[in-house]
Amino acid sequence: APASVTGALPEIRLQTGRHKRVRGGHPWVYSNEVQMDAAAKALPPGGLVRLVSDNGKRLGVATFNPHPLISARLLSTDPDAVVDADFIATRLARALAIRDALYPAPFYRLVHAEADGLPGLIADRYGDTMVLQVNTAGMEALMPAILEALDRIVAPTNVLLRNDMPVRSLEGLDAKVEVAKGAVDGPLELTENGCTFFADPIGGQKTGWFFDQRDNRAFAAALAKGRRVADFYCYTGGFSVPAAMAGAAHVTGFDRSQPALDLAARAAAANGVAERCSFTRGESFALLQDLATAGELFDMVIVDPPAFVKSKKDIHAGARGYRKLARLAAALVAPDGILLCASCSHHIDAPTFGDQVRHGIADMRRTGRILRSAGAAPDHPVHPFLPESAYLKVEVLQLD
Repeated sequence: APASVTGALPEIRLQTGRHKRVRGGHPWVYSNEVQMDAAAKALPPGGLVRLVSDNGKRLGVATFNPHPLISARLLSTDPDAVVDADFIATRLARALAIRDALYPAPFYRLVHAEADGLPGLIADRYGDTMVLQVNTAGMEALMPAILEALDRIVAPTNVLLRNDMPVRSLEGLDAKVEVAKGAVDGPLELTENGCTFFADPIGGQKTGWFFDQRDNRAFAAALAKGRRVADFYCYTGGFSVPAAMAGAAHVTGFDRSQPALDLAARAAAANGVAERCSFTRGESFALLQDLATAGELFDMVIVDPPAFVKSKKDIHAGARGYRKLARLAAALVAPDGILLCASCSHHIDAPTFGDQVRHGIADMRRTGRILRSAGAAPDHPVHPFLPESAYLKVEVLQLD
């Protein structure tokens, strides 16, 4: 029988004094905290283990991979926990209950990794279709149990595994996109804040849609009435279309991906605002500079780029990138206009991002006031001991 059923889990012993973070509530154990003997190194990546302190005190059950920096990811502080489909179904049911309380329609992030008790698993829900990202060997090993639990709790018609993220290579996993259940072909329709959108879960970024910006899109739309709006990195229209629906005079979306722009235009048409939306292909930095040179001004400028900072070594260059982006965007904001700047780089914390936005605005000799400093919507909860997982930062300002 599998070790998870018999309870005969291999033990991973921590080095002297290195149990305190786990006992204090942190869900990760780093490789340099483990007594990485030959037996530990020989364990298959992603298997279940029982964590014990150097003096033998049992700390809980975790997934274990001897190769990456984060070696163990805690699943339960109960050292006798049985991690199977029942265990995962309990976690999924808890996650589903809070999403059902938050949102009237089944379009949201159902599982946000550690914060929902399933480290390494992302699960986005598009009605009867689930799109999963499995980013650790531990979750990959548990996939049969995850799919069984998902059937039990959500009963999706279709399940897509969007497992092509670079982070998988750190865990020794290959990149692949595959349908685990049903069929996924073509864009998925979703609703958010009363708008209809279209997501491409196979060819689009991440799982095809960014549910994390839901509340920030609603806030921006509420300020858009009567304004000329420029939306850079507009992707599939998440900010553009609600702004038009809220009464923007005109919205221009810019993105380098033609397929994304086509879905944005489709969303504009589906919501009856196509005549007040236009979408232009191009590189946003170049477009910002060209529009500033031409003396163009907008009443609202939105810049929501992909992550500039992929690793810690890129932090300084990435921070300068956000400052430059804020400066270029501020040049296009009319007096008393609105500027929204966003960052999804989890290596850049909120204070650093706020500093770069402020400096960028000051570089343009602009002043103003911050109307909103925010993060992700609540279907992207944060583990209390992983504040760095609060990756999304948004600053909304009115500029003089």
